Amino acid sequence: MNEITVTGMVLSTAPVGEYDRRVVILTREQGKVAAFARGARKPNSPLVGAVNPCSFGEFTLYAGRSSYTVKSAKISNYFAELRENMVGAYYGFYFLEFANFYAKEANDEREMLKLLYQSMRALTNEKIPNRLVRYIFELRALCINGEGPQVFRCVSCGDEKRPAVFSVKKGGLVCGECMQDVMDGMRLDTSTLYSMQYIESSRIEKLYTFVVSDAVLEELGRVMERYLDVYVEKKFKSLEILETLEI
Repeated sequence: MNEITVTGMVLSTAPVGEYDRRVVILTREQGKVAAFARGARKPNSPLVGAVNPCSFGEFTLYAGRSSYTVKSAKISNYFAELRENMVGAYYGFYFLEFANFYAKEANDEREMLKLLYQSMRALTNEKIPNRLVRYIFELRALCINGEGPQVFRCVSCGDEKRPAVFSVKKGGLVCGECMQDVMDGMRLDTSTLYSMQYIESSRIEKLYTFVVSDAVLEELGRVMERYLDVYVEKKFKSLEILETLEI
């Protein structure tokens, strides 16, 4: 049997049979990988804590004829802090579900994995509001998937200097000369636009190094809600639960 070692984070886990689990891992080397963790539901199993959602580390897998099996795991971060806070935990679950929806098998998912890891770390940082972490994650994840909005120039003519509005349906900024047929234009605060430009262009390691005013946070939230409604064809269960917890 072929044995491989991958670095990644557990996205989801589900019981199989009496003692096993089926896990989905987002890996640096193989993209999204599904594998069986034999005996992982037994209390004395070395995998009992290693295959929980959010667990990040090295996983040794061996390939059978039709599936992978987890042989062992060395977990470097369980993100245990998130389990002590229900709201924080559901933000984490939402990020995992979002990444699971977009990531693909045998695809280069290094950027998504990096974003996921840094976003989980940001959730444990009390100085950064969870809602800001969410909007940063959503926007950058869309960019990684090639669906991010154009926030540097007009989507129609490419102008970078004329005043512009943000159109969800057009996919980004539309300048004053091109906005005649724009029905959903939003005039963004300069700080909101700058924040979106920073999120789209900065290195992932530098994403969670700023905070914004309450007004900018609210506007950023409105932009992302409208954008996801149009471009993401999925309702995330974890997000629905999270929104009830934050009422």
